[in-house]
Amino acid sequence: MSDFVSGFWGWYVGLLTLVAIVACVALLRSQKARPAVGAPQLHGHTWDEDLAEYNNPLPRWWMWLFYLTIVFALVYLVLYPGLGSFAGVYGWTSRGEHQAETQQAESQYGPIFNKFAQQDLAVLADNLEARAIGGRLFLVYCSQCHGSDAGGGFGFPNLRDKDWLYGGDPETIKASIMNGRGGVMPPLGGALGEAGVKEVAHYVLSLSGASHDPALAAKGKEKFTVCAACHGPDGKGNQTIGAPNLTDNIWLFGGSEKTVMETIIKGRISQMPAHKDLLGEAKVHLLAAYVYSLSLEPGTSAAQKAYAQPSPTKK
Repeated sequence: MSDFVSGFWGWYVGLLTLVAIVACVALLRSQKARPAVGAPQLHGHTWDEDLAEYNNPLPRWWMWLFYLTIVFALVYLVLYPGLGSFAGVYGWTSRGEHQAETQQAESQYGPIFNKFAQQDLAVLADNLEARAIGGRLFLVYCSQCHGSDAGGGFGFPNLRDKDWLYGGDPETIKASIMNGRGGVMPPLGGALGEAGVKEVAHYVLSLSGASHDPALAAKGKEKFTVCAACHGPDGKGNQTIGAPNLTDNIWLFGGSEKTVMETIIKGRISQMPAHKDLLGEAKVHLLAAYVYSLSLEPGTSAAQKAYAQPSPTKK
């Protein structure tokens, strides 16, 4: 009831609830058993030739069960919220219950998370216990978008393919989880026109070696300048702003001619929500280590990779 600014609605809901209970009692009393006078009378309802409805009174046991449910409802409404703004004798709320459970979980599991919070992310990615905890956190908080295997989906990045929009080093991954990311591809259909969209689409397809029309791609290369501000003149993207590399044949929304043209015409908006307030830094730290470990080659040490001589990244 906290969403209603007027006290009227609290009284309205409470009164409506009580009237409904009184109506149930009245209905039961009107149907209580009476001594039968003569043979039961047929109501005139017959189904399947011989299934008939008579005016027999309701069974006593059924009526008493119904009365018990009414008594239960009244006791419940006294103890717990249900009558509009009345909070009940216990003052129970779902929000309070959630906070209590959260505090209990934090006191029980917080020390486990904090044990890993000060460890280096690259070293943590090689820790089997930390990766197991991070994997469970991933299934709870991240799999809805990135999939249980972290393979991604339409509009959601694959976290296993070593291709990163904002960078794949441990600290950048942690920053992405903590603060979220917001990617915007502006619609360019109006600026390029119908023919220009098709030409630029074929040029973009040519960058990754996909099937394309060379004549259209040649014309599209001249018009690609409107895209180069974000994707770079060579189409290799810009991790600073999350602009994808167009030369690697890895597509977030699909790499067919139709899909590429749709992206150019309508643009795209992607949002990675921030998890810092929801999870806290200790859990995010474990999540980042786990996500970082997903992109490692089998048998590769995360620490060795993190502190090796950096090589050019694709995205």
